[in-house]
Amino acid sequence: MSEPSRPTENPVISELDQLPDRDREETAEWRASLDAVVRNAGPGRAVYLLRRVHEFAARTGMSLPGLLHSDYINTVPAAAQPEFDGDLEMETRITALNRWNAAAMVTRGARLGLGGHIATYASAAWLYEIGFHHFFRGKDGDGSGDQLFVQGHASPGIYARVFLEGRLSESQLDAFRREAGGHGLPSYPHPRRLPWLWEFPTVSMGLGPLGAVYQARFNRYLHARGIKDTSASRVWAFLGDGEMDEPESTAALTLASRENLDNLTFVINCNLQRLDGPVRSNSKIVQELEARFRGAGWNVVKTLWGEAWDPLLGQDSTGDLVRRLGEVPDAQMQTLAARDAAYIRKHFFTGDALSVLSASLSDARVVELFENSRGGHEPLKVYSAYRAAVEHRGAPTVVLAQTVKGHTLGPAFESRNANHQMKKLTMEQFRAMRDLLELPIPDSALAGDQVPFWHPGEDSPEVRYLRERRAALGGPAPVRRVAAKPLPEPPAKPFEDLEKGSGHQEMATTMALVRLVKDLMRDPRSGARWVPIVPDEARTFGMESMFPTAGIYSPQGQTYDPVDADQLLHYLESTTGQLLIEGITEAGSVAEFAAAATSYATHGEPMIPFYIFYAMFGFQRTGDQFWALGDQMGRGFVVGGTAGRTTMTGEGLQHGDGHSHLLAATNPAAVSYDPAFA
Repeated sequence: MSEPSRPTENPVISELDQLPDRDREETAEWRASLDAVVRNAGPGRAVYLLRRVHEFAARTGMSLPGLLHSDYINTVPAAAQPEFDGDLEMETRITALNRWNAAAMVTRGARLGLGGHIATYASAAWLYEIGFHHFFRGKDGDGSGDQLFVQGHASPGIYARVFLEGRLSESQLDAFRREAGGHGLPSYPHPRRLPWLWEFPTVSMGLGPLGAVYQARFNRYLHARGIKDTSASRVWAFLGDGEMDEPESTAALTLASRENLDNLTFVINCNLQRLDGPVRSNSKIVQELEARFRGAGWNVVKTLWGEAWDPLLGQDSTGDLVRRLGEVPDAQMQTLAARDAAYIRKHFFTGDALSVLSASLSDARVVELFENSRGGHEPLKVYSAYRAAVEHRGAPTVVLAQTVKGHTLGPAFESRNANHQMKKLTMEQFRAMRDLLELPIPDSALAGDQVPFWHPGEDSPEVRYLRERRAALGGPAPVRRVAAKPLPEPPAKPFEDLEKGSGHQEMATTMALVRLVKDLMRDPRSGARWVPIVPDEARTFGMESMFPTAGIYSPQGQTYDPVDADQLLHYLESTTGQLLIEGITEAGSVAEFAAAATSYATHGEPMIPFYIFYAMFGFQRTGDQFWALGDQMGRGFVVGGTAGRTTMTGEGLQHGDGHSHLLAATNPAAVSYDPAFA
């Protein structure tokens, strides 16, 4: 009998135990081989070999569970970086000009107490510039171009680039955050306030990534239904690592992978900081995000380290360097970026192997490794990551780019916890920034109290190069355009039939409306433009008759036999289906509605989105998204079914809705109407 105080030893249980082992002796030999490697070469070597075998098996087409983590190094090795197809020196000068003008814009506004954000764009400048020079497609080429969801706090850098292009004037830059007269620049991407430039409002954290997923999905929907060829369009969403804590940021990740949205790329600026401090002080946000995205079925590309790290990783025969990079928490990594060589040697290069490695490095090189040599700050590393992203097929891609918040703004900004709240640089700091960026700005221009904007001239090599690159990619970006394409007036018969009523049988207003929409969808001229969007309540609203007639959109079609196939109103999924049955997600439904409601501008294709939902789960649940929809100037019908204090009282007060119209009435973009009081 075992002692009660002593836990019994349970044998290791594996789910493989329930499957037959065809050759137990062979299995034992593999285990023995692995034990031998561990004894003779150490566990690090064993892990390396197992990962190599796993990698080889996956490449040969074997079906294996994917790994959730990779080492804390770049996905694309230095030897595999593709050839750069641009003028690196020229692009460096352009990026330096944009950095300068972005910082100048916010600093000039700060004198008036207007605020603004400098550090975010400073860390992300190359993430945008490589895209603008090499990847982002404009609307002047074939199709609709790419859709850019810009991180809201990085907007000064985008304005600076548009200024360089000649699409904004110096006086407009000087009116940053001064919109009262109608000629200023909004703080963040805001289509209603700057309708020729911005397509997507993004600064309400979490709505950008959610909207980007459904925009990519709606692009595929338009293409599948033959309305617009969107095959060349890609959706790019630029996000912050802290923003990924918002539930909406990751709510639709599995939808994107489930529908193979390889027309979607997330770029997450991992500067390891949020407003108050580190994103993950005692762990690593990059590794956490990698596991989350890999688990959701995404392709993950990490660009963490600059070229100064490449030779060190090539010498890491013991694996100690990679192991150390993976174990240092983010808050300590932030500290290392702000300390001197002696501190870094003492607190990072620990142990015999790393001490020997660091001994060959000068103090300047040691500081360079942590202060500047991050993957997100080096154009060739970013270019390699983006090339890997756009060439991947079958799944969306997330690029995890490590940066330093406040990069190039000087030691008072870089890696400081308070840098999000820092709104201006001193003239001395601007002089240091000018020297670091090697800008041709004379001392005389910096002699006064106000820092100048700097433009190299309309016919300068920088401006000519910038315009040539954009022309090759299909014109300026971002850009919003509206070309009038009116839809034909709907036929009168569906309305006339509705006016006749339903005889002696009473009909709920919701049912009457659904019947009208179903009849309008049959119109050969405009019926295909209707986009019914339902969060898993179609049967509640009497819409099941649309299942077999309009079909439910599914990029995979219907790969199964529906249980109700022998019934008249059977469940029918189709690659060209018209209905969007979203599942139980009002947030996803509104994001889909926004993509459809703004298609007139994004794609030049006006659609008629019709979003119907339980009234209680409309503006009350997704109010922020409806405000964003108003900012985008979306057009469509939003229908709260089963409204009123009496309809759903049997299900409890939480379903008793008497305030939806009050909430809707607070939104100036929404025209509220209640048929019960018509």
